[in-house]
Amino acid sequence: MENYALNRRTFLTSAAAGLGGVSTLAALGGFIASDRAVLPASSTPTPSNWDDNAITLAWLGHATVLIDFYGVRVLTDPTLFPRIGVDAWITSIGPLRLTSCALLPSQLPDIDLALVSHAHFDHLDTPSLAALRGRPAAVVASGTSDLLPRKRYSSVHELRWGESVRIDTARGDVEVRAIEVKHWGARLGRDTFRGYNGYVIRREGHALLFGGDTARTLFASYRRYGPYDAAIMPIGAYDPYIYNHCTPEQSVAMADAAGARLFVPIHHKTFQLSHEPFREPIERTEAALAAEADRLVVRDVGETAILKDQRAL
Repeated sequence: MENYALNRRTFLTSAAAGLGGVSTLAALGGFIASDRAVLPASSTPTPSNWDDNAITLAWLGHATVLIDFYGVRVLTDPTLFPRIGVDAWITSIGPLRLTSCALLPSQLPDIDLALVSHAHFDHLDTPSLAALRGRPAAVVASGTSDLLPRKRYSSVHELRWGESVRIDTARGDVEVRAIEVKHWGARLGRDTFRGYNGYVIRREGHALLFGGDTARTLFASYRRYGPYDAAIMPIGAYDPYIYNHCTPEQSVAMADAAGARLFVPIHHKTFQLSHEPFREPIERTEAALAAEADRLVVRDVGETAILKDQRAL
């Protein structure tokens, strides 16, 4: 696949900083039009058929995971449209997807909780957040709620590292705890006050770990919030941005340190934000888990996994 590499920091910060100006157009000029084909998702999830008495998740692309957590519908870092980037009236000016989103906004169920890790355009996408069905609660990093689109959210909660909140929904409650990761949160370059989180999600005596976006850091201390049925972890955009993104091997090691039973890789095969080849992140993840391949439950955009309760076996 052709390499549509992008200096990610330049795009995600300077692009928005010069909104409406020449610098923005220069930074985004290569992303306004493209004649390359967008790959379809490998499959189409069918959330209407999911069992509310289980944990079921589907990777929709990039860091977007739709989770039925014992009946509570959670969506992480929604990016649902063909492009991400600066809003420009009827579209966004920014990178085009390599692989289509596995579900259109109209195909989503009503969302109970939108979980947003940080303010970067590929994680906090305002058109996607505005298109969610239902009246979700929103949990976001500190100093980022002002970026949410105008929508009838049931509640909005900003969390700093170590803080937690219990969200009451029509389908039950869910606890969300913000954890420290190694990244950065500025959207405009100078707005360095914005936070950046990973999250622990708990419900019905079960827990999921969502790494958001992170470079290599210590996850062993998060073991106390588990045990985790699965860790949803980023594996891409590490070449050359190793100081802000982890390699697949580091991602697996962090999930292991936290004590996660299953591994769900995200943040690859969706947008070309760095130099590594299209399939390299998942191939390296498969190699890192070769001795325990059954832990790797999702490989391609659109795949669905049902997380069986080992304690009931």
